[in-house]
Order: sequence, then structure tokens, then C-alpha cells
Amino acid sequence: MKRKEMLLITAVALGTLLNPLNTTMISVALARLQEDFHLTFADVSWLISTYYLVSAIGQPLMGKWSDIFGRKKVFMLGLLLVTLSSSLAPLSPSFGWLIGFRIIQALGSSALFPSGMGMIRSQITSNQAKALGIISIFSSTSAAFGPSLGGLLLHYGDWQLIFLCNFPFIVASFLLAWKLFPTDPRTTGRAANMDWRGVALFSAAIFMWLLFFLSLAEGFSLWKLIVSVGLSFWLYRYELGQSNPFINVVFLRKNMNVTRIYVQFILTNIAFYSIMFGIPSYLQSVQGMDPQKTGIIMLSIAGFSVVITPLASRWIDQSGSKSPLMAGTTLVAVGSLLMLLIQDHASAVTIFLVLCVLGIANGFNNLAMQTALYTFVSKEETGIASGLFMTSRFIGTILSSSLLAALFGKHITTPHLHSMAWTCAVLGIMMLALTVWMPGGNVQKAGLSN
Repeated sequence: MKRKEMLLITAVALGTLLNPLNTTMISVALARLQEDFHLTFADVSWLISTYYLVSAIGQPLMGKWSDIFGRKKVFMLGLLLVTLSSSLAPLSPSFGWLIGFRIIQALGSSALFPSGMGMIRSQITSNQAKALGIISIFSSTSAAFGPSLGGLLLHYGDWQLIFLCNFPFIVASFLLAWKLFPTDPRTTGRAANMDWRGVALFSAAIFMWLLFFLSLAEGFSLWKLIVSVGLSFWLYRYELGQSNPFINVVFLRKNMNVTRIYVQFILTNIAFYSIMFGIPSYLQSVQGMDPQKTGIIMLSIAGFSVVITPLASRWIDQSGSKSPLMAGTTLVAVGSLLMLLIQDHASAVTIFLVLCVLGIANGFNNLAMQTALYTFVSKEETGIASGLFMTSRFIGTILSSSLLAALFGKHITTPHLHSMAWTCAVLGIMMLALTVWMPGGNVQKAGLSN
């Protein structure tokens, strides 16, 4: 791969890691934030859920904008918004202000993955699996490093450092993108051409589903379920009749391979983020570990994700996405069941080894699903497809925060952890079933350079 191509990939990678990294870095700081702002776990979970909500809406929105207005413009705008939020969040006078700045951060970082992926697919025509493997490490595996980095920052400072540590990544990505990204072609797109009613319906539906799932901690709310289902059906019927829809339901209905990948990615992220947020809180509340030791334990997931990703890339180049994905989904079920071995006062070694299995699963799943997706998507559809892919991630993370609020809302115990483990094991089995239905490996291998 040429030096210029590697630098371009680096520019995209440094930008795209900001969203997943900031998603999970704060997990180790939740206990500290509860103390500072006098909150319960259910209260502080809104800091997570609002970030997910805005990211779920922002990813396809910014993907659409990058296709209409230009990928370089949208990428640079995203970096500027992250700069603004990272500067102001440490100065938050109240929890409400902190949520507001996190919303700006989520919107800005949502622009980076779809516009960056569109740039890579248009500029790099060979060795795309390798390029996607690098981006996968930064856009997906970086989330696994969040708790470890957050624990280190809290050991030497306070939660404000979690926002300030974004600046080296922002500056490096900005300078490389400014120099290496080609100038956007002249476009005729306008903001008025956006399907704003579709955006509003999608936002309302996602928000109501979030309210419904978060309310499960206190009991089943029939009216919230009815409103959520009604808004989802209204969105589906409305988008069917649009010539330029925000959510292309016709495309999803006709291309069931893409739809299955999105569903599978939702299930993957319910399991992954339940573990990424649940385990740090459990280790500090039940096992009595400090943030630094918690971060070191969580490094097991990040480390094995990184080690496995290059191996998964070579495996995909040789045989396609299906076989690595079957390995990854199987390991989700196995690793989740191994969490049942964790008891009160468990040894750090036992917890570390169990999480290693889940780290290997994460390394396989992220890259294999990403490469499988682009098999069925043209270059022209990369922006919106990438945005919807990340929306699937954040729908999964929204559901994971709801699961954790239901299990850990008032207090955290080992039996609650085991309930989460059983839930994640069932999700792993469902993911494996979807993988079995996927077309064979040769199809995936041939499609990467489309």
C-alpha cells in the first residue's frame, strides 16, 4: 500500500476512533460522576443513552450529508464540533450542561465514520480488506480501549481529562485530512433536499424506544410500547413513498443480506456494550477495585481485539467473511457463559481470562460484519450505508444501556451480572443463527473491491 494511502487511512482512523472511544471511556468515570453530581446509576445512564441516541440519528444524517455536500466538508465539520464540545465539557457547571456538551460531541463524531469510509472507498481501490481492517481497529476495537484509558486518566486526574485527551487525535486527524483529502467536487445538493420529515420521524421513534426500554427498570409501560411501535410503522410507511428517503426502507426490504447484517450488528452491540459498561461498574462496586485496576482488567478485551483483527483480515481475504463471523459469534456465546464463573471476590486473573475470550470475539465480529456489508453496497451508497451501519451499533448500545438500567439500576450484585451473562449468551446464539443464513465466503471475498 502506498505511503499517501496509508496517511489517508490514518487521517480517517484517527477521526473515526473519537466516537467509539468517547462512548466507552466514560464507563469507568460513572461512579465518580455519581458522587460529583449526586446521581444514581439509572440517572447517570442518561449520559450514556443520550450519546447513543444522538449518534444513532447523527450517523445516517451525516452519511447522507457527506454524499450530498462532500465528504471532506462533513469530515472537517465533525472534527470542529468535537473540538468545541471537548473544550467546554470539562467546564460543565451541572449534569445537564454535561449532557448538552456530550450531545454536541456525539453529533460531531457521528460525521467522521460515514464521510471517512466514503473517502476510503473512493480513493483506495486495492487491498480494501486491509484498509477496512485498519479502520475497524480504530472505529470498533478502539471502543474496547475506552475503559482502560479512562481508568488511567482517572487515576492521575479526574473525569475532565476524559474530554481533554481527545485533542491529540483531533489535531492529527485535522492536519492530515486537510492536506490529503481531495477537494470535494461541486455539488448541487441543498439542505432543503433532505427528507427532514423522515429525520424527525426517525428521531421520534428512536427516542420513544429509548424511553420504553429505560422504563423497564421500573415496570412495563404499555403506552410507551404502543407509541414506539406506532411511530416505527409511520416511519416505514412514510419512507416507502419518498423518492429520496432518509431511511431507504425499499433498499433494505429488497436487499435482505444488508438488513440481516444490520440486525446482527444490533445484537452484537447489545452484548458488547452491556459487557463494556456493566463489567467496570461491577468490578468497582462488588469486587472493590479502583479505576486503574479496573482499566487494566478491561484491557483484556481491547488487547485481544487488536491482536485478532489482522488475523481476521487475512482470513477474510482468503475465504470471505462468513467463517470468521461464525467463529466470532460462537465465542460471544461461549465467553458470556464463562462469565458465570465469576463469583464474589473472584480473582483478577479469572476475570481477565474470561474477558479475553470476549475480546477475541469482538475482533472477529467487527471486521467480518463490516466487510460483509460492503459486499452488498455500491460505492455511491457508501455514506448512507456506513451511517446506517453505525446507527445499528447505537441502536444496540441504546438497548444495552436499557438492559443495564433494568439489571443494575438500584444496586449491582453478582446474580445481576449472571443474568446479564445469560442474556448475552442468548444473543450470541441468535447471531450465530443469522451467520448461518449468510451467503458463502466466496461471495464476500469477491465483493470487497466493488
